[in-house]
Amino acid sequence: TVSPSVDVTRSTKTAATVSVKEETKTSSPTSSSVTSLSVAPTFSPNLTLGPTYVTTVNSSDSDNGTTRTASTDSVVTTVSLNGTWFPDHQLTDASTEPWEGNSSTVATTPETFSSSDETPIIAVMVALSSLLVIVFIIIVLYMLRFKKYKQAGSHSNSFRLSNGRTEDVEPQSVPLLARSPSTNRKYPPLPVDKLEEEINRRMADDNKLFREEFNALPACPIQATCEAASKEENKEKNRYVNILPYDHSRVHLTPVEGVPDSDYINASFINGYQEKNKFIAAQGPKEETVNDFWRMIWEQNTATIVMVTNLKERKECKCAQYWPDQGCWTYGNIRVSVEDVTVLVDYTVRKFCIQQVGDMTNRKPQRLITQFHFTSWPDFGVPFTPIGMLKFLKKVKACNPQYAGAIVVHCSAGVGRTGTFVVIDAMLDMMHTERKVDVYGFVSRIRAQRCQMVQTDMQYVFIYQALLEHYLYGDTELEVTSLETHLQKIYNKIPGTSNNGLEEEFKKLTSIKIQNDKMRTGNLPANMKKNRVLQIIPYEFNRVIIPVKRGEENTDYVNASFIDGYRQKDSYIASQGPLLHTIEDFWRMIWEWKSCSIVMLTELEERGQVSSKRSWAEKCAQYWPSDGIVSYGDITVELKKEEECESYTVRDLLVTNTRENKSRQIRQFHFHGWPEVGIPSDGKGMISIIAAVQKQQQQSGNHPITVHCSAGAGRTGTFCALSTVLERVKAEGILDVFQTVKSLRLQRPHMVQTL
Repeated sequence: TVSPSVDVTRSTKTAATVSVKEETKTSSPTSSSVTSLSVAPTFSPNLTLGPTYVTTVNSSDSDNGTTRTASTDSVVTTVSLNGTWFPDHQLTDASTEPWEGNSSTVATTPETFSSSDETPIIAVMVALSSLLVIVFIIIVLYMLRFKKYKQAGSHSNSFRLSNGRTEDVEPQSVPLLARSPSTNRKYPPLPVDKLEEEINRRMADDNKLFREEFNALPACPIQATCEAASKEENKEKNRYVNILPYDHSRVHLTPVEGVPDSDYINASFINGYQEKNKFIAAQGPKEETVNDFWRMIWEQNTATIVMVTNLKERKECKCAQYWPDQGCWTYGNIRVSVEDVTVLVDYTVRKFCIQQVGDMTNRKPQRLITQFHFTSWPDFGVPFTPIGMLKFLKKVKACNPQYAGAIVVHCSAGVGRTGTFVVIDAMLDMMHTERKVDVYGFVSRIRAQRCQMVQTDMQYVFIYQALLEHYLYGDTELEVTSLETHLQKIYNKIPGTSNNGLEEEFKKLTSIKIQNDKMRTGNLPANMKKNRVLQIIPYEFNRVIIPVKRGEENTDYVNASFIDGYRQKDSYIASQGPLLHTIEDFWRMIWEWKSCSIVMLTELEERGQVSSKRSWAEKCAQYWPSDGIVSYGDITVELKKEEECESYTVRDLLVTNTRENKSRQIRQFHFHGWPEVGIPSDGKGMISIIAAVQKQQQQSGNHPITVHCSAGAGRTGTFCALSTVLERVKAEGILDVFQTVKSLRLQRPHMVQTL
């Protein structure tokens, strides 16, 4: 996939249609492009004299979410210029609309001179003018075509790379945001106790003040040069033509004898808060620079790699896979073997053992390298919440050895997400040391070491949000061995308040704003009757969608939300207990998302408080048969087996989709130990059912576990939280109840409802 950016050049007159066709010839593993231009002259009785814009299409890539993409291998752009006056200003890449098809037409409302039968002389003059315009355009386009062919010819030659690969190179560039005129306003360091107030102020009016602050950042140092990166021998080593390391801060590799310019790699030293050259900010390796990347890791004595991109995003290659999936592989003179891989919900940790090979006389011992690969950065924008990034950063800080060299951080271009990570790290250190943060000042300084560090205003705002998250809630992780001591501490009253520590912690959770404006589908009139409790409606970003019934509108809605677990996203489906008229939707959801485990945490009826009298209230419709078979639309459910355990019932259900003529075995775990008011008498029953569900998941495949109580929030949230916490305790010996529940509440309202 190519991401076109539009460069617009000006000619003099109009009345021609210009077609620009880009044909991409693929040669493993990258592409080269040849551009041909053709002119089809057209005449019009209505002619407007005005400037002509000729567009050229350039491939681009970006590691932020603002790139325009086209999904075809052969792209044709048509620009119709039929006597249109264009605004007298320069169009830039940032001011063009997203390009989504194979052709686009540029036009504005024209002013025209009308021909008349009474003025034939004027008509002749207009025709002659048109002919002159066409001749002029043909000459210009011929010159452009000759230039393009010349450029294409220069790129069609194969380059012999220092890593032994032969490549055809297609230059790409990162779209850079248009900058507003800089102001003379100062942005001094901000005391942490003013952080929340200032962030709220700057986020007002759609982040207006944040955008002003971001646009005031210096783009690059005046005296900086990129001579090494611009050498012809090094051009193909750069992923993007406009993201190049400065000569004064670039990483120098040890030259390879007989290979010119083999000391070059697109990577720059970056200072930390107080530590010089704490980081190396690098572009994501290309296939032809993987060997150089590992040479850099070895020579710089790096022990930690931070990767803040996925290999592919929106079907575009963002980074070559520079490690083996298993076993070992040799990259140049560095052998890399995989020792361990741990996959978590927001990131993956890989441990590599690397060894220099070839030089037996000066052989150095093996080294252990840890790669932290953050996988939760979305294709567009920034992460929904900074919680995952803060956990990730803490793990990186804890695992990087004192003796090690610079931490290598890379995304795709090595500036946007890379810069965001570096700034958060430095500002957290500054926050702890000085009780203030200087985001503007620090970004300005590291931009003098590598261009465009922190690439978008969204990334800039995300930095502040991460700092505020840490300031408000701090580090709430605990070693499991210190849990008992911690419980004794938080049950004590906090001086100056009437609350103990646990109550204050829960109070912080209840202050999290419920985003009612993000519940559009659940609040549609056709769907309101499908909600058991009107205050508990799924958010749009993670609501469970079911197939639309043919010929029926608003049939894709069910009151249920995807919930992340410890190791994977969408581990759970948190659902309300079905109503009588939503049982079919419930089973359609189970079938569509291949859920093989259902956890039920409510009775069908429970005693509640109504008009000062205790009465029985319906909490969940019975959605399974007591015996035999029951049909719900295209889904039939048969009870195959029912077994009573100490605190729960296990039901094996055979579920068949009659339309697809397929069946699945579903197991329901119905917990009985939760009273209508309060909590279970002890935790043994809950621990037991969690273990049983995990065993079932291992046997049936790790599809989402459907969990429901009545409203799908209180008991449901508690089960999801406890399962997630226990899984982490088992893996790491660490728990974080506060952030686990906070994360749940960001995914579904009122999860874990009471203290």
